[in-house]
Amino acid sequence: MPHPLRTRAFRLLFIGRTLSLIGDAVIPTALSLAVYLATGSTGALALVLGCAMVPKLLLLPLGGVVGDRFNARTVALTTDLVRCATQLFVGAELLGGSPALWQIALAEAVGGAAGAFAMPTASPLIRGTVAESGLLRANSLMAVVNSATRLGGPALAGLLILTAGPGWAFVLDGATFAVSAALLSAVEVRHVPIPRRSLLTDLKEGWGEVRSRDWYWTSLIGHATWNGAAAVLMTVGPALFLRELGGKGVWVALLQTGAVGLLLGSLLAGRARPRRPVLVANLGLATYALPLGLLAAHAPVALTIAAYGVAQAGLGFLGPVWDSSVQSAVPAHALARVTSYDWLLSLGAMPLGYALAPLAASAWGAEVPLAIAAVAVGAACLGTAAVPGVRRFGAPDKQPERAAGLPA
Repeated sequence: MPHPLRTRAFRLLFIGRTLSLIGDAVIPTALSLAVYLATGSTGALALVLGCAMVPKLLLLPLGGVVGDRFNARTVALTTDLVRCATQLFVGAELLGGSPALWQIALAEAVGGAAGAFAMPTASPLIRGTVAESGLLRANSLMAVVNSATRLGGPALAGLLILTAGPGWAFVLDGATFAVSAALLSAVEVRHVPIPRRSLLTDLKEGWGEVRSRDWYWTSLIGHATWNGAAAVLMTVGPALFLRELGGKGVWVALLQTGAVGLLLGSLLAGRARPRRPVLVANLGLATYALPLGLLAAHAPVALTIAAYGVAQAGLGFLGPVWDSSVQSAVPAHALARVTSYDWLLSLGAMPLGYALAPLAASAWGAEVPLAIAAVAVGAACLGTAAVPGVRRFGAPDKQPERAAGLPA
C-alpha cells in the first residue's frame, strides 16, 4: 500500500499538525510557571486551567455537529486561527511584564472553546485525506509525533523559559497555529455533508451511532475509567514519591519512562496488524492497573517505573489502532459527532479523578485511591473482552456485523 506521506493532502496535514503539537507541548510548563510567577497562587493556576477545560467539555458535542455539517478542513482552519490569536495575546501579555490574570483566563477560555470544535475534526481530516488501507499507518504517524512532542516538550519549554521567558513559548505556539492554518488552506479534504436539521436531531443521531455499536460504547467506559485513573495518579503520585519513594528525581524518571513507552507503543501500532484490534488494544490499556497496584503496595520503585513504561506503551498502541478502527467503521457523515462523545467521556472523567483522589487520600492514605483506581481500570478494560462486538471486531466472520457498523 502507498505510504500516506506520499499523498500531498495528508503530507500537508501531517506537517501542520506536527507543528501545532510542538507548539502545544511547551504550553503546560510555560503556563504553570507564568501564572504562578505572576500571581504566586496555585489557586490562580487552577482557575486558568479550569477556564480552558470547562468550555471545552461543554461545547464538545456541538463541536461534533459542526464537524459533520461543515468540511473538517474549514472548521480546523478556523479554530487554528482563533487559537493563534489567543496564544499570541497571552504571549504579548506576559512579554509586557504586567499580565492581568482575568485576561489570561479569558484567552484560555476562548482557546478551550476553539479546542472543542477542533478536536472532533482530527479523525475526519485523516479519513478525508488518506485511503482506508493507509489509515492505521497515518494514525500511527500522528501518534508517534504526539508521543515525541510529549517527550521533548518539557525540555523545549524549559529552554525557552530559561533563555527568553515563558511569553515566547506562547508566541511560538501561536506561530505554529498560523502555519498550520496556512497549510490547511492548501489541503483538499473529502467531505460527506449531512442534511440541515435541528441541533437536537443531529446530537441524537450521533448518540444513536454510538449506542448502536456495543464495541464502541463499552470501550468508551474503559477509556474513561483509564483517564480517571490517570488523574488519580497525577494527583497523589507526586506527593507519595516526594515523601516516601525517592523524591522528585524518581517521579520525573517515572514520567520520562512513560513518555518513552508511549512513543514505542505508537511505533508498534504502525507495524502490528492484530486480527481483533479493539480487543487487543483494550487489553493493552488494562496494563495501567499494574503501576497503580504496585504503587499502592509500595513495590520496589524500579518495578513500578518499568510497569508504568509498559502501561504507557499500551496507551500508545491503543491510540492509532482505536482511531483507525473507528474511522473505518463509523459512517463518514457521523464521524465527528461520534468522536466528540469519545472525547467528552474521556476528558470528563479526569476532573472526577482530580476531585476525588485528594479526598480519599486525606481520609485513608494515598494507597486507597491508587488501589481503587487499579481495580477500576483493570475491570473496565478487561471487561470489554466479554462484549461480543469487541471480540468479533476484525475477526474473519465479521461480515454479518456490517449492519452494526463493523468494517467489511
